[in-house]
Parts: sequence; structure tokens; C-alpha cells
Amino acid sequence: MTDSFALGAASALWLGILTSISPCPLATNIAAISYIGKDLGAPRLVLATGVAYTFGRMLTYLILAALLVASMLSIPHLAQFLQAYMNKLLGPILIVVGMFLLNLLEFNFSTTAPGATLEAKFQSWGVWGGGLLGMLFALSFCPVSAALFFGSLIPLAVKSQSSVVLPALYGVGTGLPVLVFAILIAIAARSVEQAFERLTKLEKWARIATGIVLIGVGIYLSLVHIFDVFS
Repeated sequence: MTDSFALGAASALWLGILTSISPCPLATNIAAISYIGKDLGAPRLVLATGVAYTFGRMLTYLILAALLVASMLSIPHLAQFLQAYMNKLLGPILIVVGMFLLNLLEFNFSTTAPGATLEAKFQSWGVWGGGLLGMLFALSFCPVSAALFFGSLIPLAVKSQSSVVLPALYGVGTGLPVLVFAILIAIAARSVEQAFERLTKLEKWARIATGIVLIGVGIYLSLVHIFDVFS
């Protein structure tokens, strides 16, 4: 059970990181880094704002996922259904999410990111503004982040019966690159541009690898729990 939960925790953290470097969330994170990097002359303030932004994202995903998971597990009939059929449902869900990450499937879903006026308003709030910006950006779902959050994290959290730890790790993962860049800005601003270029290249291969793994795991779970191939 411990090994299974540890694997789930590592998966949740990786899903969060993958979310953060996907094109749409990466755009909001670039905006966040621009916001954080405005105080180049004050490294401690840059770092504190980066931590606040990461915490804001984590808190938003934690609250949202905790409400969804806790509500699912608190309804007796739904909880019994999930316990009985979650393993059977998880395989097809992972296959669909993996196909989406490989661009084999597409769907239109997005929420509006905050405008420049609102972002400028947050700038006047300093470190606290970074936290609020993180919370707001976390709610700006696009197809990739929606697929990873609703299609992967929530089923994983329900299966592990974790309404706090796994969502929190996912939230940390979504803000981790921004925190890393905040540290880079605080230490050496010149390194940021090169790091951005490497991160953009990494996203494509990380998404493809994750998509293949999800499809493989989904097929295996489907064979085991739906078709009883290995039983």
C-alpha cells in the first residue's frame, strides 16, 4: 500500500510539472515569471514572490481537487461504485488522456486568462499579488491542463483515496518551474532565457513519453480489470 501511494504521489507531482510546461499553462507561467522578475534588484523579493505564486497555485488545485474527491468519496453509493469499478474505469480514462497528449484526440475547452489590466493590479500588491496571480492562473484551464487535472489527477486521487496529499503535490508541480526560474532570476538573470528554450524543447518529448506511458498503463489495466487477461 505504501509503495502504491508513493507511486501515486510521484505521478501526481509529475502530472503537475507536465501541466506547467504544456503550451497554454507555460504561457501563464511566463507571464508570472515576468511579474516576478520585475524586482531584479531585490533577489529576496523575487524569491518570496515565486514561493507565493507556487503556493497560490498549489492551494487552488488542492481546494478544487479536495472538494471533488471528498464529495465523491462521501456519497455512499458513489463511493461504493468507485471502489468497485475504479480499476475498470481507470484503464480507458488513461488511454483517452494519453491519446490526447499525443494529439490523437482533440477537444475544445478553455477558460479565460486574466487580462493585462488585472495583472498590472496584482503587481501593486507585491508578494501577495504573486499568490493571488498563482490562484487565478490555476483556474485558467485549457485542454491539456483540463485533461491532466480532471482526466488523470482526480481519478488517481480517488483511487488512492487522497483528497489532500496528491492534489497538493500536483499543485506544487504546476508551480515548480516558476519557482525554479525565480531562483534563477535571483541568482543570475542571464540564465533564464537559455533555460526557457530548453524547457520548451523538453515539453514536447515529456508529453509524448507521458502519453505513451499512460496508454500503455491504460491498456494493461483494461486487460487486467476488464478482460481478466492476466488473472
